[in-house]
Order: sequence, then structure tokens, then C-alpha cells
Amino acid sequence: MKQKVLIVNKFYYPRGGDCIAALSLEQLLRDKGHEVAVFSMQHPENLPSPWEKYFPSSVDFSGNAKDKLRAAQRIFHSNEVEDKFNRLLDDFKPDVVHLHNIHSYLSPLVVELASKRGIKTVWTMHDYKLICPTYLCLRKGKPCELCFKEKWNVVKTRCMKDSFQASLIAYFEAKYWNRNRLEKVTDSFITPGSFLKENMIKAGFCADKIHVIHNFMHSDVLTSSEKEDYYCYVGRLSEEKGIDNLLAIAAQIPNKLLVIGGGELLQQYKSKYEAPNISFMGQIPNTDALKIMQKARFLVVPSVCYENSPFSIIEAHCNGTPVIGARIGGIPELIDEGKDGLLFKSGDEHDLLNVIKMGFNIFNESFDYKNIASNAQNKYSKDSFYEKIIDTYGGKTQ
Repeated sequence: MKQKVLIVNKFYYPRGGDCIAALSLEQLLRDKGHEVAVFSMQHPENLPSPWEKYFPSSVDFSGNAKDKLRAAQRIFHSNEVEDKFNRLLDDFKPDVVHLHNIHSYLSPLVVELASKRGIKTVWTMHDYKLICPTYLCLRKGKPCELCFKEKWNVVKTRCMKDSFQASLIAYFEAKYWNRNRLEKVTDSFITPGSFLKENMIKAGFCADKIHVIHNFMHSDVLTSSEKEDYYCYVGRLSEEKGIDNLLAIAAQIPNKLLVIGGGELLQQYKSKYEAPNISFMGQIPNTDALKIMQKARFLVVPSVCYENSPFSIIEAHCNGTPVIGARIGGIPELIDEGKDGLLFKSGDEHDLLNVIKMGFNIFNESFDYKNIASNAQNKYSKDSFYEKIIDTYGGKTQ
């Protein structure tokens, strides 16, 4: 008997990696014969869903004072979320509730509601929210672990948006939804890599409850191994992604850099780093991004923050493209130096420049790109992921 699974994520459209993971899991479970329901927040960009009548209304943290107050209240409790989630549990009767990103827009209230009914609860971590009130483990552009042991540090350092008020709310949220409370109602946590698991353990979480399951390749794999003489960046254009360091040295490299991604800083970057060998593509459909990535000599992931397990690295490898990545967070465990990529010191522009030049020497026309694709497609296969997920659910594959 296939288990009935309720997937919970704050948005129901491909907004970012967490949303793509939740949507991909939904499709995979359906393909394997499971009944799947979804719980999310109402949003104009949401995909159509037969379950949307259960979705609570949207909240806006960037709106006017009234909107912000309403949004802040949902962080801790919402009668609407409670009522609609309970209705969905009554009607769907899931065997497993699989949570993804739920803080703020839905709140961990849903974990407690499911646990009180004796339903199996599984929670995939896409960021560091349970151990860092600001999600990023980043302070003044540098990795920070101060809040692993004492959450008041977020207020002392004003890490949340450089605002005392925002940092104070983040502190109260972390204290309200504390480790003991959440660990008690969560049967299993899933981390896409070992680095996040190790840091959760540092912050006091029980190691036995945390399972490392790599993300799987959710998109179609391209088959051509022909490469063109450019390199690329794919992701959000924001400071923690290290894009400033990459753009600062790109003018010193004769090869073309294609920058794929959007964000509030896009126009600022286009003006500041205008150069004939840098092309800003903006936000483009994922299929087009994959085609560009697949033909690139390599992808660059220049992050200065504790990345978890970037989808872009998995997508690049599965399409036979090497990755030059920063030696930080979960990035190094995804790269086998010399075989499917290279590493450089995070935040070090000089090292990044040298490694990119090295990359064009190593990853040339004679390099075995097909081997990268073959190894990655086996490692990040849907079937392998499915077996591990079902084992975490406590069921058996059929």
C-alpha cells in the first residue's frame, strides 16, 4: 500500500531551490503511485492545484505597517493556518507530512498540528533557519556561527536586515520555535548534504534524527557534449552569492562570462560591471538556462556564504559541465577536484582568477565531459532519491 503524502511549502511555484525541490518531490511521488496533497500559501504566481481551497491567505513582509504586523503575527500563530491545515488533515488523512520551507509565511505550527495526530513528520532543510535566525549564517559578509548556541546574538549584531526591530522579531521567533520544541514534533530531518547536518549537530540537534539525502536531478538531461568557449554563473544576483567577486575579475579574462539570474541588484551590476566580455541574461526559463549551462566550459559558484547544496551544481554535472566552486559550506562535497571541477578560497578574487584560468586549460576540447554526466546522473538519480525518501518515511519501495 503506497503512503499518502502531504507536502508543505510556503510557495507553490518555482520561486527558488526549495520550491523546485518540493514541486519535484510532488511529481516524483505521483509518478511512483502515491496520493499526494499540497499545503501552501495563496499567491498570484502559484500553479493550479486541487488543494488550493485549503491554502491560507498571503502575507506581505514588505507592505505597509498593517501588512507587516499581520505577517509578523503569522510567524508565531495563525487561526487561519490552523483551521485550514486541520481541515486538510481531516479530508486527506495523510500517512506522512513532508515539510520544506515553512517559517514566517506558514509557521512551524503545522508540524505540531500533524504531530499531535500521530502523523509521521519529515522536514527537509533548505537553509540554516533552525540554527541561524537570519537563514544565512552570515555577518558583515563573513560566515558566522554565533547563534548556534545563543540566539540573542542576532539582536546584538543586528544581523537581520541591519535592523534592530527585524533582528528582535527574528530572535523572538527563534526562541518561540526553539530546538527542543521542534525536535519533539519532528520525526526526521533531511539535509541535502553533510555540511548542514554537521552544523545542526553543533547547534544541539540529535544526530540520529538527521538524514543526509542528496537532491535529485529534476530536469531533463541534455545529451550533447559539445562545449563553447564561455563560462557561466546561474543564480540569484545578491552579495552572499559572491557575484561581486566574480564580476570584479571577469574583465581580466578574455573568455565570455554569461550571467543568468535576476534580483534587485541586476541593474546595479549591469551598470557597474559593463564590459564586452560580460553578458547579463537576466531571469530566463530553466530550460534555456540548462542549454547555456550545458554548452559552457564550466559553471562558477563563487559564494561567500554557507551554501547548502546548490541545485546549479547538480544540474551542471548531470549535463556534463564542470564546476568551479568556492571552498565553503556544502559546495566542496559536491565537487571532485580535477575530475568534475575545481575549488578556490571563498572571497579571494586573486585565487578565483587563477582557478578560472586554470579551468580553461584543464577543461578543454579533449576533456571527457561525458564521464561527468554519467557519474552525476547515477549519483543524483530519481530512483536512488526515492528509495532513500521512502526509507525515511518508514515505508518500502514497490
